[in-house]
Amino acid sequence: MSLDSTMDKVLQRRAEVEARLSQAADMTPTEMATLSRELTELRPVCEQIELVNRLAKEIADAQIMVGEAGNDAEMVEMVRNELEELSDQLPTEQDKLQFLLLPKDKDDSRNAILEVRAGTGGDEAALFAADLFAMYQRFAVKHGWKFEVMEVSETGIGGYKEATAIIAGSDVFARLKFESGVHRVQRVPETETGGRIHTSAATVAVLPEAEDVDIDVVETDLRIDVFRASGPGGQSVNTTDSAVRVTHLPTGIVVSQQDEKSQHKNRAKAMKILRARIYDAERVRMEAERAASRRGQVGSGDRSERIRTYNFPQGRLTDHRINLTLYKLDRVMAGEALDEVIEALIAEDQARRLAEGME
Repeated sequence: MSLDSTMDKVLQRRAEVEARLSQAADMTPTEMATLSRELTELRPVCEQIELVNRLAKEIADAQIMVGEAGNDAEMVEMVRNELEELSDQLPTEQDKLQFLLLPKDKDDSRNAILEVRAGTGGDEAALFAADLFAMYQRFAVKHGWKFEVMEVSETGIGGYKEATAIIAGSDVFARLKFESGVHRVQRVPETETGGRIHTSAATVAVLPEAEDVDIDVVETDLRIDVFRASGPGGQSVNTTDSAVRVTHLPTGIVVSQQDEKSQHKNRAKAMKILRARIYDAERVRMEAERAASRRGQVGSGDRSERIRTYNFPQGRLTDHRINLTLYKLDRVMAGEALDEVIEALIAEDQARRLAEGME
């Protein structure tokens, strides 16, 4: 499809959405919310299309004026200068439009469920998992997002075997989805008396939060087990069978929750995480079918893929997917400089998708 026909199609869709929204009395609240969201997404694209169309028209008008100016040298020079400026501006605005027209990930605007698990490396891996979880919490605060801790399984020395949180806010999944994978750390553990650098790892999974309408979980597909909460985080609730383990039989996905005193609340939390995991598994499967070449420079987001190394002695962070190295590890861990890595990953992904679209 040519750029012109794509532009016409987008403008036509905006007109259709606006016309439908003008008949709000005939719509359900869900339909109205869906169309309003679509209109919000269409507006910046349409504004860029209108800018490109205006520049193209002004260039055409200027070319006509040059021909009509005849022997008026002053007029010819003025119009040619204007024509040169417009001709320089148009390609830049067309490039911006190309990026805006790239197919959007329909999950980008969703909230995200963050799961961090200690990997190889024993206690040091658990401590690093806790550091990563805290980094994302600081990052969420910086962006004004809500960070709700769902479940934490602690070790005795302040590390996390695993931790889960829901992060809610504007475009959370869009900014965090490239964080999925294996994060490797190189540093001297506090317990290391010889000063030797150890290497350990933690796994991060970022899942788009699924709505009830996205995943139809049939009650007969679930096995619900209740048990007495125990361990760190469970002492205050271990007098009743409040902990819940939900098993989704068709997929084998298991989710446990014990942080709340109420069995009902633990079940609700477990179901939220379960829906996200089922939705994410289906998303990954469909994505793999659409593009087997997804494992490009940005990577596939595969949970087993090593994506980043945090070298504390050198204060260095390296993202292996885009060969990006920053010597500001302290600021990254503080949640301040993580945006630099994320924006580089987003830009690389956009450039790759744009190149694929031009093939």
